Amino acid sequence: MARTRRPLIAGNWKMNGLKADALALAKDVAAGVQQAGWSDRELLVCPPATLVAAIVHVAGGSGLLVGGQNCHAKANGAHTGDVSAEMLKDAGASHVIVGHSERRADCGETDAIVRAKAEAAWRAGLLPIVCIGETLSEREAGDTLSVLETQLKGSVPPGATAANLVVAYEPVWAIGTGKTPTVAEVAAAHAHIRKVLGGLTSEAAGVRLLYGGSVKGSNAAELLAAGDVDGALVGGASLNAAEFLAIAKAA
Repeated sequence: MARTRRPLIAGNWKMNGLKADALALAKDVAAGVQQAGWSDRELLVCPPATLVAAIVHVAGGSGLLVGGQNCHAKANGAHTGDVSAEMLKDAGASHVIVGHSERRADCGETDAIVRAKAEAAWRAGLLPIVCIGETLSEREAGDTLSVLETQLKGSVPPGATAANLVVAYEPVWAIGTGKTPTVAEVAAAHAHIRKVLGGLTSEAAGVRLLYGGSVKGSNAAELLAAGDVDGALVGGASLNAAEFLAIAKAA
């Protein structure tokens, strides 16, 4: 069966990259995208905010998209150290990650905060990638599907469509650990997410669902072939151009 949703391979660089190395990495990824000439999939890199504008410049014309890793819910104001969605848009970004588990854990971000950030992304003309995922203790307690449902219902604002929302499922215990759920477990989680989305938007069938959590070139094809998986949110492997492009090729 042909895909009806265009795969998205997104690289989350997290707090990594000084200008020289980051630009070299971006140039290599952009060159790979341009050489491949992919029209049936999208590649996105989300560098630290200090590098967004420079990488937008490097990626220009290649087809490589650039996004932010986080944004504040407000457009401006007395929020020292924060970056607004409008600032990311002004720097040339097209997407922004919101609600990543590291933000939820390290910064205490609640579903309500994530929802406000997704709304801010819409306000600025960015496409939010809303992240959800269970911890190891929640999985071991058998609460995975209920946790995903609660996070999804709390984090996705009213008005979601296939065009303005991407959801990323990242089991917290799989991020950076080298551990991954089985393909069947990933497919089950994504099928449940799609079902829950059906109660939030009439366009649930078209919303892209990404899998994240120790995705690499060696396991990408298997994970991306799972039911209801429309791409990947890649962490460490996105810091290596060859590895990141191998994941994209697997899509």
